[in-house]
Amino acid sequence: MANAGIQLLGFVLAFLGFVGLMASTIMAQWKASSYAGDNIITAQAMYEGLWKSCVSQSTGQIQCKVYDSLLHLPGIVQGTRGLMVASILLCAISVLVAVVGMKCTTCLEEEPEQKSKVALTGGILFIISGLCALVATCWYGNKIAKDFYDPFTPTNSRYEFGSALFVGWGSACLTMIGGAFLCCICSSKGSGKSPRYPPPRSTSQSGRDYV
Repeated sequence: MANAGIQLLGFVLAFLGFVGLMASTIMAQWKASSYAGDNIITAQAMYEGLWKSCVSQSTGQIQCKVYDSLLHLPGIVQGTRGLMVASILLCAISVLVAVVGMKCTTCLEEEPEQKSKVALTGGILFIISGLCALVATCWYGNKIAKDFYDPFTPTNSRYEFGSALFVGWGSACLTMIGGAFLCCICSSKGSGKSPRYPPPRSTSQSGRDYV
């Protein structure tokens, strides 16, 4: 029962990470305009995401514009978008695979060894999905930091980390932790003790029996 509980906990953590990855990918606040330095106009705030850019006025009005062309986007936006979409698709597949292999479901109940292998596969897919999202968010965040500290970047064109990046980092970690729980439970079960057989009788002992 303890193993089943830890397995369920891992699945819940990974599923929460899956939801967070979808939210992070949709959000427009991947980078937000910076207010550091002098002569910064605070009447409006600018945000940029993977799919659109938004401008928030001091009056509370928000205007967003979806990117018109995919080919005109910077390479880092295209790469980050592809990694995040791949991470979400892998997570969706991982959810289906893990549900089949979990102990609390009746699928493959008559084949416990096969069921454990399926759960292990789901955990591995969760970890790969989290790694894809972590690479995407770290890559995008590194570009923001480089541009921010670049002395040739105009002050009004500097951006800082947006809330979507933090959501993505947290979701990627949750997904990998949940997948690791699934893998640890399945591997510990698979590496159980082998059945013990009675030791063979020695030849000297058998000779005494005949005498």
